[in-house]
Amino acid sequence: MDALQGIKVLDLSEGIAGPIVGMFLADFGAEVIKVESPDGDPARDNPGFAMWNRGKSGVTVDPSDESRLQWLSAQIDGADILLTNGGAQLSRFGLDPDEILARNGRLILTEMPAYLHGYTPWAGGHESAALLSAIGGPALRQSSVRGGPVESVYPTLSYAHGVWASVCTVAALLEREKSGAGQLVEVSGANALQHLAASAYVINPDAPDPSTAIGPAGRHPLYTRVLAGDGQWLGSGALGPKFETAMINALGLSDMLAEERMGGVIQNLLIATNIEWAQKKVADAFLAKPRDEWLSIMDSLGIPCGPMEERDLWLDNPQVKAIGMRVEVDDPERGHVVMPGIPLNLVATPGRVQGPAPMLGQHNGSAPTWAPQPPAAERPPVRPGPLSGFTILNSGTFVASPYAGCLMSELGANVVKVEPPTGDPFRRAGYGVNRGMRSLSIDLQSPDGQAAFHEAVKSADVFIDGLRPGVTKKLNIDYETLNGLNPGIVTMSLSAYGEGGPIGHKPGVDMVLQAMSGMMLAQGGDGEPVANTIALCDMTTAAISALTICLALFHKARTGEGQRTWDALGATATYLQSGELVRFEGRTPPPVGGEDFLGREPYDRIYPVSDGWIRIQAARGIDAAAATRQALGLTADALAADPSAAIAAAVAGRTGRDAAAAFNDAGLAAVRVRKVSEVIRDPRLIASEFLHTRRADDGSFITDPGRYAVFSRTGRYGPKIPPGIGEHSTDALLSAGLDPERIDKLIADGVVVQGGPMEHMLAASYR
Repeated sequence: MDALQGIKVLDLSEGIAGPIVGMFLADFGAEVIKVESPDGDPARDNPGFAMWNRGKSGVTVDPSDESRLQWLSAQIDGADILLTNGGAQLSRFGLDPDEILARNGRLILTEMPAYLHGYTPWAGGHESAALLSAIGGPALRQSSVRGGPVESVYPTLSYAHGVWASVCTVAALLEREKSGAGQLVEVSGANALQHLAASAYVINPDAPDPSTAIGPAGRHPLYTRVLAGDGQWLGSGALGPKFETAMINALGLSDMLAEERMGGVIQNLLIATNIEWAQKKVADAFLAKPRDEWLSIMDSLGIPCGPMEERDLWLDNPQVKAIGMRVEVDDPERGHVVMPGIPLNLVATPGRVQGPAPMLGQHNGSAPTWAPQPPAAERPPVRPGPLSGFTILNSGTFVASPYAGCLMSELGANVVKVEPPTGDPFRRAGYGVNRGMRSLSIDLQSPDGQAAFHEAVKSADVFIDGLRPGVTKKLNIDYETLNGLNPGIVTMSLSAYGEGGPIGHKPGVDMVLQAMSGMMLAQGGDGEPVANTIALCDMTTAAISALTICLALFHKARTGEGQRTWDALGATATYLQSGELVRFEGRTPPPVGGEDFLGREPYDRIYPVSDGWIRIQAARGIDAAAATRQALGLTADALAADPSAAIAAAVAGRTGRDAAAAFNDAGLAAVRVRKVSEVIRDPRLIASEFLHTRRADDGSFITDPGRYAVFSRTGRYGPKIPPGIGEHSTDALLSAGLDPERIDKLIADGVVVQGGPMEHMLAASYR
């Protein structure tokens, strides 16, 4: 039985993010019908279309054809899920969301507006990762040579938007199993910013924006990409005091700690005044040995590392093949297509690619007709999140696994962070990814600690670990052991490279996967490889983990069966290049960047203005040259000779606000490129609960991401804060049924730590 067998989905969405939701639903057995107008999805000419729309049927509905509109309306009455880009798209087909939900009370209506509900600040209102990155802060937060904005060669925000919206959709579907009622789910482009770039918004709002003119290596001299003595690049994952100290010693730089500027504290590598000094000393030291020798040394120390490779080689990597992330289909339009597989694994109900993407209107007249849904519950419950009532134990450390817990708490789950007596070693640097959880500090290497934890497992729904394959068995927290204690439990294991394959046993981290999968070389182009300031693989894997759990819980809700599940950073690194890695004969080459890359087309790039920068992007169907002439008063001859130079000269003396307004008035999308300090002061974002603000322990303030999605009936509101080490140990164990005397003895013996609240102070950013 497929996890989503019998679920009926109408996918009206266009572009990247919405179709990705339909893709994941189809991959796990839902019946998905892609509905397009006769002119087709604007993304049909994007090579990634072959992946994002795989496994779907395809029909067309002409908004002027009443009979087709009636068919669409009837199908909606029978659907479980309806995917759209937002209200404007529904109105194009004469549909009203309130009327739809009144008729089909069991429907999950997922809307994915490009920016905010009812408001997109650029002409056309189309989905755009580039415009979102510019207006939302990531473009100017990226480390660079000159300190200006950097254009990503990947539509990463759209990829992240698709995963997070998939999580929210399946969570609402899971809630419907209990309540018998559907609801409106809105996951906006702004929510995609919150999800992917969460750490960028965890700041002191009164502090200046940090300088990004620190080079393409980023802020951390040891958690980055480095050049070895033989001219070969490698990814170094020496993050956290243990690995940082080991790496410094291996490089022969232990004397750095004795420097007055360091004060003997390894974390002071990240102080702003130390970055340039530390980067040079480390870079020079790496030149002393060839790459393979450094990789051998780092492997022996347990430090995550890997060779930097070209993007075009990644799909052929033996590890990628071993974990099923390379699949092949015969496409009716494109011929033989090689594409990334499914980046999550449900062992009992695995996903599978159901087939190729459909041709435009391929199934007109043959698509199934769905019977209307049964009546919904008359008084469905109102709850603080669709996962309210579920308990999740999360033993992950550092970034990806803790952030998965944070995202599940955002959806209303009771998430307990299970950490050792000394705490997660990255909890201070990972302040933003630990929000919303409670902390149980317990020694899982002691028999008494394991016994107490096993009691907690009996009342849990899910257990998450971030350990290498095989380690859970040694700690007696593997699936077989836990399922014996709690039949029906769902376990989720997140590792670097997945289960099996030649390097499945190795440790790995976001930075190393960016290097190995080709992301860094693709972004750097003919310049140095670029380390992305956002922890792309970590943050997206967290959402993929949440999606994995929601799918497994949905299957359990229908059958009573739990299961073991797993995912991997390496699978995510493949998914995050889905449109770029897709192969078929005649496809357009994927883009590559360069030093401080600003874009590859005159009408799709970043330009400097008198007070900063603007980002312009001509949507499909726009006469970009005519719109630019109208906006800037240029002659056709001036623009034809060198469009980029003509535009740059014309906007150089204008303010960003005036230049963007001129382009938008002419129909060519444009936004100001904003710093994070501007983004957090945007009144529209503030009103949408984009951010929360709290007082720090030193009297300053801390901002962090607010509400990540809107649920019409099961919305969660209010700030989430990270817990102190063991802050909730006693409460968590009492809730699990342990008696107070036993808990007191565990605390007295040092097996369990009962701590207080976390110090609310921000560490120096490591990226």
